[in-house]
Amino acid sequence: MTINQKMYAFVGTLVLSSSAFAQKTIFERVFDETLAQASYIIANDKNEAIVIDPKRDIDTYLNFAKTHNLKIKYVTETHIHADYLSGARELALATNAVLLLSDEGGADWQYEFPHQGLKNNQTISLGNIDFKVMHTPGHTPESITFLMTDKNNPNQPIKAITGDFIFVGDVGRPDLLEKAAGQKGSQFVGAEQLFESLNQFTKLPKNTEIWPGHGAGSFCGKSLSNIPQSTLEQEQKNSAAFQFLNNKDAFVNYILDGQPEPPKYFAVMKKWNKQMRPLVIEMPKVTKLSQVEVEQALANNVLLIDTRNKNLVAEGFVPGSLHIDGGKSFATFLGSLVDFDNQIVLIADDNKIEDLSRKLTRIGFNNIYGYISDVNTFSNLKSAHVISADELQDEMKKANQQLVDVRTVSEFENGHIKGFKNIPLNSLEKNANQFDKNKPIIIHCQSGVRAAMAYSVLEKLGFKNIINYSGGINDWKAKKLPLEK
Repeated sequence: MTINQKMYAFVGTLVLSSSAFAQKTIFERVFDETLAQASYIIANDKNEAIVIDPKRDIDTYLNFAKTHNLKIKYVTETHIHADYLSGARELALATNAVLLLSDEGGADWQYEFPHQGLKNNQTISLGNIDFKVMHTPGHTPESITFLMTDKNNPNQPIKAITGDFIFVGDVGRPDLLEKAAGQKGSQFVGAEQLFESLNQFTKLPKNTEIWPGHGAGSFCGKSLSNIPQSTLEQEQKNSAAFQFLNNKDAFVNYILDGQPEPPKYFAVMKKWNKQMRPLVIEMPKVTKLSQVEVEQALANNVLLIDTRNKNLVAEGFVPGSLHIDGGKSFATFLGSLVDFDNQIVLIADDNKIEDLSRKLTRIGFNNIYGYISDVNTFSNLKSAHVISADELQDEMKKANQQLVDVRTVSEFENGHIKGFKNIPLNSLEKNANQFDKNKPIIIHCQSGVRAAMAYSVLEKLGFKNIINYSGGINDWKAKKLPLEK
């Protein structure tokens, strides 16, 4: 197994030694930029390790353990994740580690596969390190936080591994069970639980370090910071959510307002992370296809996904293909736009296919039939209609124009071009019936990436006259043109 070094980043091995720690301790934050997701490798003075919230491509942890001569003794996670497919079972199987998972949250939120259960106030002992389990419901009913302490000073947590309970600058959203998994009314219950959990957490020492499960770019909150770590004292001063902890009603209103529309694949992750499912120990290989094989696949309704840069796609795309930019958010976009029962063929350069496959593996999407690298083998390529800001202003003066801003609701509310209607990319397909396929429809986003994908969604749905203001709000602002709120 190999590691794609571009796909994750280490914050560095923090070797902790102080009067509290007589022996050295390894604390490693592994950050996946593609899902803005953090996991942790923590090892004691005897090179025994615990891994918290592992991603599905577990070779990252296996290679780190090999390099540092670590024995992975425990694998665990903070909650049943919605935004990625957990690698906890794969890693426990590959290392013969004990799988420790929350048994909190009630009957509906129990993991449905073998594991050792964790309850509130339970302690996981790892040599000179202890991890006290703190039940912190709100984001999810079963959510737990791990309070890392020196065994000799158990009442003074050094670090809190908070998962999606507390982020830097934000707290976990309590509405996902309702919006992504259809649990009606659960967002209000979750918000009240979150209020109580946060108030309980504030009783910890103010210098307790907070190490969250996500950073900026995740859909698990609305204002996450890209700073990897904080303290309780800093969050009490700087995080908006903490300012409402003396008023439950105000907190509930604040925390439920303005949350982004979750990608539709979240409901699938929530289900698969709870149930038995096939395990993937090694990254799957993707087959390069001939033109004949691709055409046969398309004839059998296999979905063609064009992962190239938006500018290349605009110059020539295969009609009926879906453009999903192959950048760091590729998995999130694909999980938002493609059903998991679809089989797909990718258009991608040879040197990018392993990277793309790895990204999809992280959300459990393994239904890749193959890939092709040269789009010019297709004889029916079309080009996109892309316009400038000046051309957009001329187009907007015409009658019967349909104007659509495909950014998120919060982006739109912070400033938009007058006359445009907000339909976020994630929900464009289900709302496309609001528009006339035969009339011109003009789309834009922030930088052009989502608009290019929206173009392909509409083209695939049969829209005849799509116009893309590719420069988007960034270009509009640069030209000092007016926005309204």
